[in-house]
This record gives sequence, C-alpha cells and structure tokens, in this order.
Amino acid sequence: MHSLSKRIVTGNDARGRSRAVINDSAARRGLTAEIWRTGSAAVAALTGQVPPPSVVLEPPHGGSVFRFFQIGPEQNELQLGKAEREQLYARHFQTMEASHCRPDTSRHPGMHRTATVDYIVLLTGRVTLLLDDDEIDLEPFDVVVQRGTNHAWVNRGNIPALLLAVMIDAAEMRAERLTNQT
Repeated sequence: MHSLSKRIVTGNDARGRSRAVINDSAARRGLTAEIWRTGSAAVAALTGQVPPPSVVLEPPHGGSVFRFFQIGPEQNELQLGKAEREQLYARHFQTMEASHCRPDTSRHPGMHRTATVDYIVLLTGRVTLLLDDDEIDLEPFDVVVQRGTNHAWVNRGNIPALLLAVMIDAAEMRAERLTNQT
C-alpha cells in the first residue's frame, strides 16, 4: 500500500482552542488502512472521545468509517484453484469480521454486501466494479456511490489500485424500508 506518513485528527481543548488530538500512523490490517471510525453518536467524534484503531469491514451501528484500501492485481491469484481462491477470500472477510457479508459469491469470491452507503474514489491504478448484473471499469478519480449492493473489486492490471472509502451505516434505513414494505 502507498505509505500514509501521518494521520492527523483535530479537536478542541477545554478552553475551545483547536489542537491535534491524534498525530500518528493509521491502523493497518493487510491492504487496508483505517483512518477514522465514528460510533452511533457522531457527536462523540467532536467531544474528544477517540475510537480505538481497528480494521473491521462495517462501521458500528449508526456510525461511519473512513479508510484507504488496496486491490492487488488479479493475476497474483489466478494460479490458485477455485477452492483455494474461495478460502483466500473467506479468510480475508473473516479477519475483517465480515463473513456474514458474503450472500452470493457465485460471480466472484470477493462479492460482498454491507448495510452501508459508501462513497468510494479510485486514487491510483484501475479496477473493475463487479455487480450481480453489471461490470464497470474505473479510472483514477472515478467515484462510486455504493448503496448496499452485492459487489466485488477486481484489478485486471499489473499494478495495485488504491481507493479511498467513506462507509456510513445504513442498517436502520434498510430495516425501516423492509418494515414499510410489509
């Protein structure tokens, strides 16, 4: 992953004066660097309560997550058999506490769905967004608004792709929508 030299989080002290409350490197797990995560009350993000660093796929209930993630070239895993590739992706999602986010991986072992609205920007490289019935090639600075759909990211190039994502919990909205349909 591209090196993130610093993570700066600002806040106000007891006198209302601005200052850096965090000046460090982002928490990392594999190819993901966690920048910020809010809990169910985003106001806590302003009160000086600093969430512990973690790399979990979904944000907390009512919260959000801001992260960078990297998609390596697919050619690096094509030598694996179908079962080995499935195990690789299953372990990846398990380490991010997201095994439950894989409802249908028949199109690609990286397919997953979260109860979130995601704003994603491709920063470097090229990736293809796979959906159940669609496939879209992305170039740097293309933006995706992901609204709780089953998807996967595939890098068919030969260099890693770096993406930035803001994920916002939408579980309450989905539950409300389902309730209104009955």
